[in-house]
Amino acid sequence: MPEHPESPSAFLNGPRILPGPLRKGITASDLMDEAFLAYNAGRLHDGARLLAQKVLRPEVTVGLTLTGALTPAGLGRSCLVPLIQHGLVDWIVSTGANLYHDTHFALDLALHRGSPGLPDATLRDEGVVRIYDILFDYRVLLDTDAFYRELIKAPAFQRPMSTAEFHSLAGRAVHEREQALGLGTVSMLSAAYLAGVPIYTSSPGDSSIGMNVAAMALEGNGLQFDVNADVNESAAIVLDAKLRGGRSAVWILGGGSPKNFILQTEPQIQEVLGIDERGHDFFLQITDARPDTGGLSGATPAEAVSWGKIDPDQLPDTVVCYTDSTLALPLLTAYVLDRVGSRPMKRLADRRVELLDQLKAQYRTRGRLSGQPTTAREPAGRGTWPCGTPKEG
Repeated sequence: MPEHPESPSAFLNGPRILPGPLRKGITASDLMDEAFLAYNAGRLHDGARLLAQKVLRPEVTVGLTLTGALTPAGLGRSCLVPLIQHGLVDWIVSTGANLYHDTHFALDLALHRGSPGLPDATLRDEGVVRIYDILFDYRVLLDTDAFYRELIKAPAFQRPMSTAEFHSLAGRAVHEREQALGLGTVSMLSAAYLAGVPIYTSSPGDSSIGMNVAAMALEGNGLQFDVNADVNESAAIVLDAKLRGGRSAVWILGGGSPKNFILQTEPQIQEVLGIDERGHDFFLQITDARPDTGGLSGATPAEAVSWGKIDPDQLPDTVVCYTDSTLALPLLTAYVLDRVGSRPMKRLADRRVELLDQLKAQYRTRGRLSGQPTTAREPAGRGTWPCGTPKEG
């Protein structure tokens, strides 16, 4: 055994694990503070406190990503709508599927609790669709498809646009349908439209919304998703946060394309546009993926530093919790609603054009278009061939 030191190790400076007994009627936020002390419960506790104490300050711009079938489980209405309405999320990157299923609620189309062990061949024969233990009539899909096909026939949709602009227009229509049905605000799309929260879809063709847009294109419809605008608008949001003296936070639920899309905003600013920047300041990820299988590669906070996605000085303000988003999101939502309450809304959707113009100006004056040496990192020994393609030195 090593010799016992005279003074305690600095590693023993953390709070002592000595919880009191749980009591009847304890709130979710108190439960997390008092009993979520170790393992992934401890990481969820750390993530909750990171949100409440540092991320959800007025000067921080908060981006949220959504992956996995969260909205059909009711998490749009129960968690995401309140987060948006209380100003606790400033912009969103979501799979198209989450937005499509979110629309069911605004159309008052029923989804039901079921079981993951049901016979799927029988369900198909009876016209029932299953998402794990969520069940709904096949006509829910047909009615939602019909809503989107009719919507995008309108003159406002007959042009290319970013997915954020599309979702704002769709959110207005969804809100009008909610009000006509007397539902209140039950849809994330509707809440985001009302709060000026832009929603991007990083793979817009990979959902039933995109499928219906593609089908309408066969009929001559003019709607096209401008993915270049998505990349530049999202980078413009992050750059604006820094130029205003604020900070940028990413809150990642799951992984997939939305995860990379929100993180690539910093490499877009630094590596591609050549504008000096350090990376996102705060990072919270809820995931069940692992880096060693490729499912989480490039997206742990430490790896993300090497890409320029995360400010290396901010690594202490990063948390990864390996758990299920359907467990974590309600707990985190309850925690921040209790501990933070509300923040002023940034209404970034109202400023899309302004932010993009600012990004262009910074590209011209500080980035590669300026003609001046950039302070962004350049690999040693690299140059370009006369045609402009990179060459190895």
